[in-house]
Amino acid sequence: MKTFLAASLLLLLAGAPGRGADSGAAAPLSLDDCLRLAETGHPLMAAASAGVSSATEAVDEARAPYWPQVDLSAGYHRWQRRAFLPSGLSLPGHEIPELIGPLDDWNGGLASRLTLFDFGERRAGLDAARARLGGAQADLAATRADLRLAVESAFFGLADAQDLLGVAERNLARTESHRALAQARQEAGAVPRADVLRTEADVENARLQLISARSRVRLASGQLNTAMGRPAETPLAIAPPSAAPPPPDPADLETTVRQAVANRPELKSEQQRLEAARAGVDGARASRAPKVRADGSFGWNDTGFLPETKEWQLGLSVDLPVFDGGSRIHRLAHAQADLARAQAIYDNRVLQIRQEVWAAVTELQRAWESIAASEAGVRSSEESLRVVRERYENGAALISDLLDTQTVLARAEAALADARWTYLADRAAYDRAIASP
Repeated sequence: MKTFLAASLLLLLAGAPGRGADSGAAAPLSLDDCLRLAETGHPLMAAASAGVSSATEAVDEARAPYWPQVDLSAGYHRWQRRAFLPSGLSLPGHEIPELIGPLDDWNGGLASRLTLFDFGERRAGLDAARARLGGAQADLAATRADLRLAVESAFFGLADAQDLLGVAERNLARTESHRALAQARQEAGAVPRADVLRTEADVENARLQLISARSRVRLASGQLNTAMGRPAETPLAIAPPSAAPPPPDPADLETTVRQAVANRPELKSEQQRLEAARAGVDGARASRAPKVRADGSFGWNDTGFLPETKEWQLGLSVDLPVFDGGSRIHRLAHAQADLARAQAIYDNRVLQIRQEVWAAVTELQRAWESIAASEAGVRSSEESLRVVRERYENGAALISDLLDTQTVLARAEAALADARWTYLADRAAYDRAIASP
């Protein structure tokens, strides 16, 4: 049965009309062409790529505290200060001045500071930055997958609109043929004028349906252009695919779910956020520990433009937090709450992905079975229309029977077009749900 459906779908897709908005103004684009355009030109891809670049720079920034900080300084000051000396203090033969200066002060030198040990605070910051980089890369993959699904859905939507346009054109042609038949029989005196009037009303209704179908094609073209990151009004024609694979075996649902959980970029992003939250907790704990630093400086200081007096110092220091108003305690509690929140979001995302896969498999199977039902409906409607037309030509049927049967055929053809392209759109949604490459 599945082989028959696949062969039927291949024939139907091969015979689908290839009309598009302003089709003469642009070469037809295949689905792969549309996906490449979206990959290279959509603003969301540029934004996601910039996010990866930002996260990469943040990793390099987090590495910086492992290196010594070196500062070069130079300056000039002219100063004067009041001298505050103990009362009664004097120098024989000299008057103690009340002011010192004005004097020139020229200085220059290098100063360096290096953290030797911080109980893992720097390592936690680096781990968090790396996790955020992994999250940004996963977000880029998720954006790419979302754009792919959007392009595929819009592409198949345009193909559906084009097929429905073909249905409307064929329905108008059949309606006009039935009007001509009714006019010929009315001129022969076989039917009343009411039959002709009824067919003329149906012709006008078919023309309105054709106008609506053309509008749907234009709107679908704009949607596909937007999905590719192009202006909606850009001339566009597409080359729909000529085959579609059958749906997967529903018995493999658990395997499919495991594949989705392992490969979905959104889940990988949440995993990286969870790792960043864990690193945040480690960093908050380490901030309460002492820090050992080495520092040193060397320079010159004098009253002349080229100072000659050398100054230098080397040393070690230990910073031990004693009281900070509870800042570090609250920082740790904040980080632990963020970790619990990230874990809950991750668990919820797993549940969502399982539901998405289950729903995608269900919808895909329904769409596949709808194709077979729609094909049978088209075949029976075509045969019914042939029989009723022959009966009307022979005076054994009413014009209402003929036009009603024609309407049923048009609806069956539209249902088949919808079923065919809905299946392909559902197949794209299924591939997105399981993170198929």
